[in-house]
Amino acid sequence: MVLSGIVLAGANANSGGPDDGIWSAEEVASLDLRGTELVVLSACETGLGEVASSEGVMGLRRAFALSGTQSLVMSLWAVDDEATQQLMGSFYRSRLKGRKITTLAALRQAQLELLKSNRQRFGAGKPGTWAASISSGK
Repeated sequence: MVLSGIVLAGANANSGGPDDGIWSAEEVASLDLRGTELVVLSACETGLGEVASSEGVMGLRRAFALSGTQSLVMSLWAVDDEATQQLMGSFYRSRLKGRKITTLAALRQAQLELLKSNRQRFGAGKPGTWAASISSGK
């Protein structure tokens, strides 16, 4: 899990140490996030990781699960910024409208909306545009 992580704003300005602006998957896994209902990582390829023998995929997905996060949304490949903005806007609107909708259902609904409303604009009929985001957990 050492090779996976999140680079935060200002990371280049820091000289290292525990507050270096880089949040490794190992650091995430050591956090107590048991009260965290949802984490969204809408940057490119945040759902990827290294495959470890008899361990599965080691990366941010596993790190957030180990930390106690209930639900996680992440992407599996490079995504179009504008399409992702629309997808995430729709996803958040669904989640905020009613707490009863699950993360998976809200993501599916947002993907279907993007597929239907932007077929011409983003080539939304192509899964590469609307299907990069996945949900893990509740």
